[in-house]
Amino acid sequence: MNYDHRIVEEKWQRYWAENKTFKAEDGSDKPKYYVLDMFPYPSGAGLHVGHPLGYIASDIYARFMRHKGHNVLHPMGYDSFGLPAEQYAIQTGQHPAITTEENIARYRGQLDRIGFSFDWDREVRTSDPEYYKWTQWIFKQLFNSWYDNDADKARDLSELIAHFEAHGNAGINAACGEINDFTAEEWNSSSEEEQHRILSEYRLTFLSETWVNWCAELGTVLANDEIKDGVSERGGYPVTQKRMWQWSMRITAYAQRLLDGLDTVDFSEALKDQQRNWIGRSQGAQVFFDVADSDDQIEVFTTRPDTIFGVSFMVLAPEHELVAKLTTDDQRAEIEAYVDATSRKTERDRQADVKNITGAFTGGYAIHPFTGDKIPVWIGDYVLAGYGTGAVMAVPCGDQRDYDFAKHFDIPIPNIFEGKDISESAFVEKEGVIANSGVLSGLSIPEAIEKAAEEIEKMSRGRSKINYRLRDAIFSRQRYWGEPFPIYYKDDIPQVLADDALPLTLPPVDQYKPTATGEPPLARANKEDWAQFHGDRMETNTMPGWAGSSWYFLRYMDPKNASEFVSKEKADYWGQVDLYVGGSEHATGHLLYSRFWTKFLYDRGYISFDEPFKKLVNQGMILGTSALVYRKNGTNTFVSKGRIGEHETTALHVDVNMVENDVLDINRFKAWRPEFADAEFILEDGQYLCGSEVEKMSKRWYNVVNPDDICERYGADVLRMYEMFLGPIEQAKPWNTNGISGVSNFVKKLWRLYSDAGNSLVTEDESTKKELKALHATIKKVNHDIEQLSFNTSISNFMICVNELNDLKCHKRGILEPLAILLSPFAPHLAEELWSVLGNESSVSKEPFPVHNESFLVEAEHEYPVMFNGKMRFKQEFSLSLPPNEIEAAIRADERTTKYAADKPIKKVIVVPKKIINVVV
Repeated sequence: MNYDHRIVEEKWQRYWAENKTFKAEDGSDKPKYYVLDMFPYPSGAGLHVGHPLGYIASDIYARFMRHKGHNVLHPMGYDSFGLPAEQYAIQTGQHPAITTEENIARYRGQLDRIGFSFDWDREVRTSDPEYYKWTQWIFKQLFNSWYDNDADKARDLSELIAHFEAHGNAGINAACGEINDFTAEEWNSSSEEEQHRILSEYRLTFLSETWVNWCAELGTVLANDEIKDGVSERGGYPVTQKRMWQWSMRITAYAQRLLDGLDTVDFSEALKDQQRNWIGRSQGAQVFFDVADSDDQIEVFTTRPDTIFGVSFMVLAPEHELVAKLTTDDQRAEIEAYVDATSRKTERDRQADVKNITGAFTGGYAIHPFTGDKIPVWIGDYVLAGYGTGAVMAVPCGDQRDYDFAKHFDIPIPNIFEGKDISESAFVEKEGVIANSGVLSGLSIPEAIEKAAEEIEKMSRGRSKINYRLRDAIFSRQRYWGEPFPIYYKDDIPQVLADDALPLTLPPVDQYKPTATGEPPLARANKEDWAQFHGDRMETNTMPGWAGSSWYFLRYMDPKNASEFVSKEKADYWGQVDLYVGGSEHATGHLLYSRFWTKFLYDRGYISFDEPFKKLVNQGMILGTSALVYRKNGTNTFVSKGRIGEHETTALHVDVNMVENDVLDINRFKAWRPEFADAEFILEDGQYLCGSEVEKMSKRWYNVVNPDDICERYGADVLRMYEMFLGPIEQAKPWNTNGISGVSNFVKKLWRLYSDAGNSLVTEDESTKKELKALHATIKKVNHDIEQLSFNTSISNFMICVNELNDLKCHKRGILEPLAILLSPFAPHLAEELWSVLGNESSVSKEPFPVHNESFLVEAEHEYPVMFNGKMRFKQEFSLSLPPNEIEAAIRADERTTKYAADKPIKKVIVVPKKIINVVV
């Protein structure tokens, strides 16, 4: 029989499931290897062919490492709390758990069909109470911890409280909020409420009033990566800035360690730079400017204290707490209107909009700490409340944005740079001499930076400081479908539930949208709806999606443990993830948070490593190849691509599933939409040929290709190899179903080496040198390519090898057996079937990976084309050790030479070593 991929793939998928072929052992004499895919969210649309790209790459490597003798952990699970399921619940009233379960079932079926070697016994779901019990528990540990800057680690809050009781906060160097000095007596005499307020400034997770991205239509706070062009990515609803009480994570305590850790991991430099820029370390000075006629001060951070004499105005973020105090009555209406307008912009939009210069004068002034001059205070949306101090000392002669602002609003621009022309733009270089700056005049810029910091400290107006752009991470979401906080309130003081009260499960609610007063959906639950109710009220926010995804790789190590989130023994055994494959879009979200949580759990002694992932590979995107039809303007007539020059047309996207090799299925097109039912067509050569365009794969462009369709038609192994064949794993590449036939033909050629019409062709004959060379060259190349994650070149080498073996008519076990193993990571179903055809009963996945023998690759002979007066007549092999005169003698004596010389005398025989032989007659 011919190769039937449907029968073969179903057969081996069933075998793997029944025999738990890919089950990882929690301890082995084999070296361990942990291969992980980024946690997928199971959407209702299921997978398209772009989604499995990273999974296929990681699966190839996992299978390869098993062949190499490793105990491989390759798990899969679901990031199953998500906004889409909640929005569907709001629209339909169906509980998000039902939607999520249906989506997971669809995902699981698709993943199984592609033949991944996941250890499904370790599946986890973030929405499973037995999973989020431990997310809640980790939150508790963060709540009960503080960061000791001297020890450079997190410590238990009880140690801090004991110090307060004995010494107050003297001698404490902590990552904390604003806190005044206090004595032990003051601490011990404080109320519970006051002690809580103090401790919340030290806790690693804490409540604070902060500016957030608020989407009223969705009724929730959104993360920056959930917003695009000022609207929510889901639904396209307006997003505004709003001040709300939120739970936050003090990730800023780990800023320097997050930077330092990047030097210890194998990530791309581009990804490392993304994280470095997001964390944003800068060395500078903290400076305080007094507010005129007030006891208030404006704090700024500057990396250029040398420019302080060039300050001609100050700019506050519109949200800054001093704006209302500084604003005079004459300016109040303008300021309030500007603040309101700014609230409708996201921080990302405000940062990106450098062309439009906007601002408003408060009417208030600050006092220059050196000169005593009054400096006007403005507000501008290019200053953000959450970055630094939310205030800048504007030096228009040395900063282009300040320069443009000053020019726009006609603010003076004093020049403090000796010999530099600032008539057209600011001087932004860091080389030069400072002028018109008191004690700094005449100093080089580096000298002035140091001197200015000294003077500022001497005057008690600030100090040298390292600042980070990274902000504490907002951890609250106003949603139903998320992890409940293990928090209740007593007299408005947050308290954590006891460990034995976890998990705190989601209560039933009558609707999944916020209340009429804007409270989160959980506020709809009555006291009796909660499985456990404590204190005066329960926390009604839920945790964000990144809560469960920050530690899931640890739970895979020990998914059934009911007493710990992971046992120390298993965490020590599996350790860091050796290879992590996923999208670069998570560089400053999930990846940063998981590194933060890992460092925290390491500090508290729960795990023995402080970086989660040794090596990270970001797979590129598979783009869609859209199909285009061309409608003649003003008609319902469609013009084939080759004839559009004859007519005025408009291009329309059409479902790619109606198109094969650029030919439109006209009947399917006419049935697609009612308006096309009576469409007419101008053809070429009797066909309608579509145009094409490479775009993001999206329903919007009708270019989504379902992997189920590819598996049904060509087989999962063809899908797997084609996705790898498209190009390097890290690069974006377009999908084109037309190109899949090459891989499909390769599979057929390979099959014909082993079997024909159901009969095995395998022989026990001894392999020839050419056959061994073809095999071992491929073994060498594929080993190297897999180690380099260069899967596209591996596929190319398989194709070359199979073509050579077909030319040699090779059906020998000594060649075909190692070839089946070699192919196994890429085409596992086919390899299993070939292994079976060879008479083996075990799974091919258990076999050692072939190792090349270099001696088979050393060329001992060369096949020379023998030319007669420049025309090739026959070929002849000679040992490479033979000298040219002996080769010439052999050619002269060959009976074929007599035939082709045709009784003419041979003038000479030219031998070009390892190239050709030319007989001149």
